[in-house]
Amino acid sequence: MREKDWQILLDCANLKEPKEIPIALIVDSPWIPGYLGIPHMQFYFIPDIWLEAYREIKKRFPEVIFIPDFWVEFGMAQEPSGFGAKIIFKPDATPNIEPILKSADDLPDFVNNLKKPNPKTDGFMPIVLEYYRYIEPKVKEMGEKIKIVAARGPLAIASHLMGVTEFLVSVKLYPEEAKKLLEIVTSLVIDFLTAQIEVLHDVEGILVLDDIVGFFSEEDYLEFAHPYLKKIFSSFDYPIKIYHNDTNNNVYYKYLPDLGINIFNFTHLQNIKDVYNLTQGKICLMGNIPPLDVLVNGSKEDVKRSVERVLRDYGMKRGIILSAGGGVSPGTSGENIRAMIDALKDFNF
Repeated sequence: MREKDWQILLDCANLKEPKEIPIALIVDSPWIPGYLGIPHMQFYFIPDIWLEAYREIKKRFPEVIFIPDFWVEFGMAQEPSGFGAKIIFKPDATPNIEPILKSADDLPDFVNNLKKPNPKTDGFMPIVLEYYRYIEPKVKEMGEKIKIVAARGPLAIASHLMGVTEFLVSVKLYPEEAKKLLEIVTSLVIDFLTAQIEVLHDVEGILVLDDIVGFFSEEDYLEFAHPYLKKIFSSFDYPIKIYHNDTNNNVYYKYLPDLGINIFNFTHLQNIKDVYNLTQGKICLMGNIPPLDVLVNGSKEDVKRSVERVLRDYGMKRGIILSAGGGVSPGTSGENIRAMIDALKDFNF
C-alpha cells in the first residue's frame, strides 16, 4: 500500500472529512486471476506471478485503494487446513474445503480431542508466512508496504470444519461444545494474525472476514459471535481495524462499535444511511455498490446510477469509502471498475 493511501484510510477511520471520497475494493483470488487471465494454480503457487498480478491491477486502477492489499491467501483454505481439512484445488477457481465433521453430533468428541493448530507449522498457514517473507522486500522495491493482514473470523472457520448447516445446528444442540470450538478457533485467528505481523515489518491494521455472523439472531449473536470477535479485535492495538460481513442481517449492527472496529464492509442489500444510523455514526462505512447485479452484470450506466444513489443516500463526505457491498466478485470487468471511479469523480453533492 502506498503511504498516501494509508493516510487516506487513517483519516477515514478517524471520521475526518476528506477533500474527495475515496474508493477502495476488497480483491483476492476469486477475482484477480480470472480478470488477468492467469491460471489459479500459478497465481497461488508462483510468487512472482502473484506479485506481478498485484502490480498490474494497481497499475490499471491507481485511484483504487485495494484492501487488504498484497493479500496472501488460498481462498478460504488457509485456516481450516490447519485443522486437517482436505483442500481440493481446481484449475480456474478457488479451492474447495471438505468438512472434517459430517454431522453436528460429531462435535462433542471432536472438540474434546481438538488441539489448536500452530500457524507456523500447520496446513497452509506456514506457506502464507513464507510467502510474505519472500514478497515483502519486493513490495518495498515498488515503493509500497504491507500495512494490513487478514484472517477469516471464528464462525466462518468453524463452518468450514463442519459445513454451515451442521455448525448452525450444533449451536442449538451442543451450545457448550460449540463455544469450546469457537474459543479454540478464536485463539487460532489471533495467533495467525500475530504470526503474519511477526514476519512483516510495517503492519498497522487488521481485516477480519466473517459472513456466518449474519446467520444469527440478535440473542445468538451476543452469545456465540460478539465475545469472540471482540476478543480478536481487542488483541491488536492498531489504528485500522476492518470487519467484513456481507450477509443481509442487521441485528448485530448496533453492537459493532463495541467491537472496536473503525471500518465496516457490508452488504449492498442494506441502505447505507440506515447502516450509519444503526452504527451510531461511529464507524466508517465501506460500500455499497451491488457486486453481482451491478459490477458484474450491469452496464456502465447502471454503475453510475448506483454510485449516485449510494452517495445521495449517505449525503456527506465524512465516514464513507465507496466500495462494493462485499468483495469484488468473479467476472467483474475492468470497464465497470473504471465506471465506478469516473462516477465518483463526476458526482457533486
